[in-house]
Amino acid sequence: MAYTAPPAPTVVTFESTADPAALVYHIDLFLIAIFAAVVLLRLPRLVARLWKISEWGTGHILYHTNLRRSATRRVDFNSEAGSRHHDLATDDTHWSSVQRVSEKGSAPSYPPHASSCPRFLRGALRVLNTRFNPGVSMLQVIIVVIYLATLVYPAFYKTNPFSDPVRYGWTGVSQLPFVFALSSKNNVLGYFLGSGYEKVHILHRVIGRVVVLAVNIHGLGFIYQWNLEGVFMEKISNPNNYWGLISLICADFLVFFSTSWWRNKAYNLFLSTHIISASLILPAIITHKPATSPYILTAVGIMVLDRVMRWIKTRITTATIRPLPELGVTRVEIPSINAGWRAGQHVRIRILSSGMGLFGWSETHPFTIASIVKGEEGMILMCKKSGDWTNKLYDLAKSSAYEGEGEARKVRVSVEGPYGGPGHRIFASFSAAVFVAGGSGITFALSSIQDLIQKDLEGHSRVKVIHLVWSVQDPSSLVHLLPLLTSLVQQSVFTPIRISVFYTRAPIGKFPFPDTFFRSTALTLSPGRPKVSKILETVISKAVSLGSGVKDHEKITGLIVGVCGPVGLADSVTAEVGKVDPLRRDQVGGIEIHDE
Repeated sequence: MAYTAPPAPTVVTFESTADPAALVYHIDLFLIAIFAAVVLLRLPRLVARLWKISEWGTGHILYHTNLRRSATRRVDFNSEAGSRHHDLATDDTHWSSVQRVSEKGSAPSYPPHASSCPRFLRGALRVLNTRFNPGVSMLQVIIVVIYLATLVYPAFYKTNPFSDPVRYGWTGVSQLPFVFALSSKNNVLGYFLGSGYEKVHILHRVIGRVVVLAVNIHGLGFIYQWNLEGVFMEKISNPNNYWGLISLICADFLVFFSTSWWRNKAYNLFLSTHIISASLILPAIITHKPATSPYILTAVGIMVLDRVMRWIKTRITTATIRPLPELGVTRVEIPSINAGWRAGQHVRIRILSSGMGLFGWSETHPFTIASIVKGEEGMILMCKKSGDWTNKLYDLAKSSAYEGEGEARKVRVSVEGPYGGPGHRIFASFSAAVFVAGGSGITFALSSIQDLIQKDLEGHSRVKVIHLVWSVQDPSSLVHLLPLLTSLVQQSVFTPIRISVFYTRAPIGKFPFPDTFFRSTALTLSPGRPKVSKILETVISKAVSLGSGVKDHEKITGLIVGVCGPVGLADSVTAEVGKVDPLRRDQVGGIEIHDE
């Protein structure tokens, strides 16, 4: 019987009927056009944000300024709040010298208000705020779907993954500028949108995974074909090709070590692999395919700009750290920095001390600023124990010697920021404000309320009523912050403020406050969880009622609800806001949510 040779392996030729470079270029232009349209829709809010020239430079660079005498008092956090009673009513004699006029004697000047959407779209906004998954809104899902749908066109137009891996290489590289732009702390895209880097980070993760998927289809397609032809070793020895393989490995490292498991269990490993892989992938790609230089150089420019801005926004100074056992937090006081941020913004702090461990000194962590701008105490941070680094910081503070009346220790710190915050949204332009905080999320609420009170004293706030809701596990958490909370009630002489504290666990041992301590309706302490819907209805009623204050002649400009705490808290508050009757929503001028 005659021998029949086996058929030769089928060789797939990579042909495309469309120029992949031109195709992905036009796709990028389309994405930029969509982004520009969104920016134009949000332009009125940006214009309102810059209503005063003095506002243009705030929220960008931290600095120290000499303080003038003001109505803001220094609050002693080390006093035993439970050992004495506080009069929570406004002390008119103490504030008899306070008048609601500017330094030049002019009448109040309220900031302009720009709503997030017109009245007829408020129902749609409620739907967009609905949670699809914990911490993920329907609006975010829709944005992701639009982005992925846009990339379906270059992925399948006159091609497929098995016949044209070249197209997918170009698709992945074309998205790199967006990946680097959305990952930078000094986020240019986020600035135009009025959102901090943390708000748009979901897009960074989605686009990053698209890039990794695309370059894997590209690289593995060629590897498969070269193995079929038996020329893999010959092809991979070409410098252009092995640099392509290096870039593929870097991309896979980026996505593998960025999963939540690595971020939570080995943060330093995640960070180091991210920095090394991101720095190596760019020269590797441009060596692999020099024609990709426009995309690579754009990504390099974005990365360099971010690093330069982070260096400019970094301050190395001395801080005082002290433990607050009742709150389970470390209080960080930085008197050498007292200006440059907006209420609600956060900074990234690094503790330059060997007491943080072998690598702890190299880590930076974000914390919301808890103090008011140009306050006597400077910048205050509250660092809750929630991981290895924060536990080490707390232990470092506990090991300190006594300074004054409380435990304290001086350490060198690196402070970078400020970042995040309300963006183009102006809290003082709303008619009412509700802040819901869980645990250490009180820092965001405190800084925002102090800022509103200060602006109110200067005649720059439209807010007619403020309500703070703080949910804690143990009522003893209130001890250290009680002096500050009572001072807020006393300082807010023009705008009524109510503070409701709820505790979810029965206190262990003696109750930290006398039975008659909370005798004023301005500050209450109650067991259980807050009924947010009832609180919202009460605030709306006060905001729309007549005779509630000197701002009655001002039109109703809406209710702002600020939330800071666990994801579950933010989701539940969002759900309660969505249940507000549409008629009541319109009466108050709309309801907006800021989730910090």
